[in-house]
Order: sequence, then structure tokens, then C-alpha cells
Amino acid sequence: MRPPSRISSGMVIRFLADTVIVNVALITALALRLILDIAWIPATDPHVQLQRFVAIYGFNWWLVTAICLGTFAFGGFYTYGRYYLGRYKVFLVCYAVAQSYLFIAVLQYILFTKFHLPSMPRGVVILGFLLTLAAMIGSRTWTHIWEYFVRDERIAKIRTVNDSVRNILVVGGAGYVGSALLPKLLARGYRVRVLDSLVYGVEPIEHLLTNSRLELVKGDFRSVQNVVEAMRGMDAVIHLGAIVGDPACSLDGDLTVDVNLSATQMIAQVAKASGIRRFIFASTCSVYGACDEILEERSSVQPVSLYGTTKLAAEAGLHAMADSQFKPTLLRFATIYGLSGRTRFDLVVNLLTAKACTEGEITVHGGDQWRPFVHVDDVALAIVRVVEAPLALVGNEIFNVGSDAQNYTINDIGKLVHQRVFSAELLIDESTDDPRNYRVSFAKIKNKLGFEPNWTVEDGIEQVIEAIAGGDLEDYRDPRYSNVKFLSESGGIESIRTTDRWVHDQWAEKTQA
Repeated sequence: MRPPSRISSGMVIRFLADTVIVNVALITALALRLILDIAWIPATDPHVQLQRFVAIYGFNWWLVTAICLGTFAFGGFYTYGRYYLGRYKVFLVCYAVAQSYLFIAVLQYILFTKFHLPSMPRGVVILGFLLTLAAMIGSRTWTHIWEYFVRDERIAKIRTVNDSVRNILVVGGAGYVGSALLPKLLARGYRVRVLDSLVYGVEPIEHLLTNSRLELVKGDFRSVQNVVEAMRGMDAVIHLGAIVGDPACSLDGDLTVDVNLSATQMIAQVAKASGIRRFIFASTCSVYGACDEILEERSSVQPVSLYGTTKLAAEAGLHAMADSQFKPTLLRFATIYGLSGRTRFDLVVNLLTAKACTEGEITVHGGDQWRPFVHVDDVALAIVRVVEAPLALVGNEIFNVGSDAQNYTINDIGKLVHQRVFSAELLIDESTDDPRNYRVSFAKIKNKLGFEPNWTVEDGIEQVIEAIAGGDLEDYRDPRYSNVKFLSESGGIESIRTTDRWVHDQWAEKTQA
């Protein structure tokens, strides 16, 4: 991975501090060895030994410093490595220091045996390693102690003066929801940075790229370096990136867990370490699974799909990270419909309407399953409401996003489509392998944020009909309109896997160098 494009004052300070640590450890190791030689070897002339050790330090200090700091820099100590938390950071420090001194020991052997240069005694190398390791871990531990006792109070004072949001990072902002959200954020004057791998292309947001307040960063949000760089200067994070939908998630379970769960935890860790308080996470009502009761945010959850399971696990991880300063908001979206910059036709309302218009058939599988529905434009509106609400009102909260009036059975959706495309034949296939069945209450988001959707399912059906009749949409069966088709038939899943291997290879290369 390439280093960050900008060198901050914090990087310089950490670099200089580690320079001091390495040299103090080396001087201490030499001093201890000098004292031991004088104490254990009576015939030793202290002045001669002192001159010898000064000569050893004078020759080796630059070599040891260059090797250690070079290894630390390549390991990301001065860029994204500082965002790692807990035991993983300690492991990285131990690994880097051990690598440095192993290389130093080999080099010392070569210099002594081949060129008879003033190399360090083996005891000094070992002692230098131990002292450097202890000092490096100690300095990082002290940083965490200071963060724990002081940072919260300092940030609280800063945020009391200015808790406004001006700059927003939208992770996965070129997708179905993101392409509906970006115009709303830009229209309200926010400066928006989008981090997206553009698996589905740039077309969904291409018309927005001329806006001076929009910055597009093409990159994989599973890469910690990409995330750290994209996070700089941001006041809030909206995380929309995911493999979405049960069929798409089933294509590669391990990849789904990596994208939907592991990446979410890493992104949230970086946001928290960056002092960002507002973190909005796109979850799903699929976490409710199957239940005959009307469910609200405190109801039990029992997802029946990998998609719902990974989203619920990501929610749990965010809950565990939440504290008085980092306050994520979890938005459980109802089943989405309607058009956006990257319209999907693998969603039931859009799909049934398109089939009715182009094929004269409305095929409903099962039909008795309940689902809540919401238009993609209303989802974007709900996100904006959360961004602009007082953090005390939305921080560490879960909101179902939709409306009570739009809880329908799949049969109901088929009938609504048939009422508007009456020439189409309504076919009911009672067999289904979809166990999801849930009705959801949206009272909380209505009462706390005053949110009510502008769209109805009927409006959404009309929108799709008009777009198809006007020629605004090409063949709805095109893979680009379906997550699972695009990923499986158009090389999308292999593109993500390739990027996944690249991210892991780069990480392995960096940690093994």
C-alpha cells in the first residue's frame, strides 16, 4: 500500500518520539553492558571500555535507528496503525520490533565477520530489543491511558462549542440508497465524500460529480488505509456499504461476512479513534426474521438469512463500541422500492411491476408473508433527518425506517400492481422457500423524529410504470439491475473477491516485510 499523501504534525511527533526511544534503549543497553564488564572483569580499564562503547554507539546508532524506524513506518505506525485498538496493536508493535532487531542481529554478524567493523555485542542486541519493545509498548499504553481519562473530557468541551456537521463521509455512496441520498445532502449544503469501490460503476452518481461539494474516492472500504484517508476531516459517517439481499449474500458466505461484518467493525473503530461521534449504519428489518406479531425496536430478533445475521452481528458490534462520545445510530430499513440512480429490480415491488408491464404476468410466490415497505427516496430522507437531529436524540438508538401503513403481504403487493396494470395476469404460486414473515411498527421514528414517508407503494408502482412506458429504463432483466445477477453473471463477485485478495495480500506483505 502506498503511504498517505499528507504528512501531519502528529506523524512527525510520533516519528521523533520513536527515534528517541530507540536511541535511549540502545544507550541504556550499552551502559548496562559497560557496567557489567567493569564489575565482572577486574582487569578491565573503564576508560578504554567507555571509549570502545562510545565508538560502538557512534557507528551503530544511525543503523539501528534507520532499520527500526523504517520497519515501523512500513508497518503503518505513523499512518493507519495508530487507529488499531487493544491487543492487535500490541501484537503489531511486538512483531515490528522483533523484525527490526532480527535484521539488526544478522547485519551485525555480517559487518563483524566480513568487514571487522565495530559491531554490538550480542548481549547489547538482546537487551536493546527488550528495552525498545518495553518502551514502545509503554508509550502506546500511556497514550491509551491518557485517551481514557482525558480525551473524552477534552472532546466533550470541543463538541459543546461546535457539534455541527459540515463534512460527511458516505461509505458505499454510489449504490441504490446512496444515489438517492447524495442529492439531498448536497442540496442542504453539506460537503460529501464518497468512498466506494464502484463495483456497479460510476453511472448512478455521475451526474453529481460536477458538484464542487462532492468528492468521490474510489477504494475498497475493507482497506483500513482507504478508510483512514477517507475519514480525515469528516464530522459524520454514513455506512451504506454491504452485499445486500439474501440471494446475493448466499453466493459467498465468507465474503459476505468480511464485507458486511468485519469491514463495519473496522470502519467504526477508525471513526471512533478519529473522534467522530455521528455514525449512521444501514441495517435491515430482515433481522426480525419470522414472527406473527408486530415488531418494534425492542422486540426479539431471529434472522433467518445470512444477510440478516451479518447485519445483526454488525449492530451488536456497534453497540459494544458505543460510549459517551461515540454514538452510532442503527437504521433498520423496510423492504425498499422505487427508482434511484442505481435502480434495482430484484426487489418485490419493482420486480412485479416491471414483469407486469413487459411480460403481462404478475407471479407471486407464497403470498401470505408480511413485509414492511418504504421508498428509496424516503430512506434517504430518514437518513438526513438523523444527520440533522440532536445527537442526544438519535445517538445509541435503533430506528425502524418505514411506516405502519405500508405493512403488506406479498399477495397485497401483487393486487396493487394488478390494479394499475390490469391487463397483466395475476398468478399465485403458493409454494415458497422464503421463511421471512414480519410486520413492523414505525412509531418510534415518527414520534421522535417526526418522520413520515412522502411516498406510498401505489406511488412507487406508478413511478416504475411511467419510467418503463417513457423508455427511461432498459430491460429490467439486465444484470445491472439485480444484485445477485450482476455479482454472479457479470463478474461482480469475482471483482470483489479479487479486491479482497488484494487487500489481504497487501496487508500480509506489510506485516511480513
